[in-house]
Amino acid sequence: MLKEIKYLIFIIIIGLFLFFTVRYYFSDEHKKKSYRSYNNINEKIKIYSKDLPILENDTENVIEYVKQSNKTNKKKFNFWKLLEND
Repeated sequence: MLKEIKYLIFIIIIGLFLFFTVRYYFSDEHKKKSYRSYNNINEKIKIYSKDLPILENDTENVIEYVKQSNKTNKKKFNFWKLLEND
């Protein structure tokens, strides 16, 4: 009997927690606060982006291309033939 009452109390507490959590996040007050904070963040980003310095491009002619030769003198290796020679 006490075990069932304990489980019932646990279920009621968990249910109340979920109910109040969902009620808070879907309330108009929370939506207004979150919208205001998003606006504040966007305004701060705009202010800071105006003060950022613009750096010069110093990456011109950095890449040096190497001319590759068309030599086909590559030695071909065959794994099975290497085992047969032993």
